[in-house]
Amino acid sequence: MNQDLSIVALILHASLPVQLVIAALLFMSLASWSVIFSKFTAISRINSGNEAFEQEFWSGKNLNELYNGVANKTEGAPLERIFASGMREFLKLRERRVTEPTALLDGARRAMRASFQRELDAMESNLSFLASVGSVSPYVGLFGTIWGIMHAFVGLSNLQQVTLATVAPGIAEALVATAIGLFAAIPAVLAYNRFARQIDRSAITLESFIEEFSNILQRNASQPIAGTGAGTR
Repeated sequence: MNQDLSIVALILHASLPVQLVIAALLFMSLASWSVIFSKFTAISRINSGNEAFEQEFWSGKNLNELYNGVANKTEGAPLERIFASGMREFLKLRERRVTEPTALLDGARRAMRASFQRELDAMESNLSFLASVGSVSPYVGLFGTIWGIMHAFVGLSNLQQVTLATVAPGIAEALVATAIGLFAAIPAVLAYNRFARQIDRSAITLESFIEEFSNILQRNASQPIAGTGAGTR
């Protein structure tokens, strides 16, 4: 007796709990792929924006001109926003006639650190979802498999004679849930590890910029207040 053991046929003939498990796993897989594509695009845009701003920053352009160019941007790279927050706080303190270099530098660094944390939180958004899909999906699929095997054995208990032909379809239906669980988990785990490494590298870039820009502000903080306050390197 020929039986259709294709994936679609096995899913259609599976018990309702197994079908629900498979539907949940497929939804998780689609959601994780959506996150993967959106996160890939966002990180690529962040890296290219940071590189472009770094080149402009180290080209020797006046700090005040650079600040005026990025201060009112609604969309920009994380480095631009960190630079703008530090420069904004530095200029505000100079306008208030704060002359102590330590106070000027500490204020600018606190502003940049707060902006850095916001940028890091934004870059790490949805990573926890990928981690959850990668860790939970195999167990959800295993639950479906165990339930399917139990259902298959209960059905076999009513048969007088049990052969491989009668056992195979029920076991195959159950194992489909595990296969789909792995299908959902593996891309999520790989993407999570890749994005985590990229975000770590971006975080190092941002922290290095904060230190380098702080050194520049420290040199400007010791200069007398004149006009807008900071412009040299």
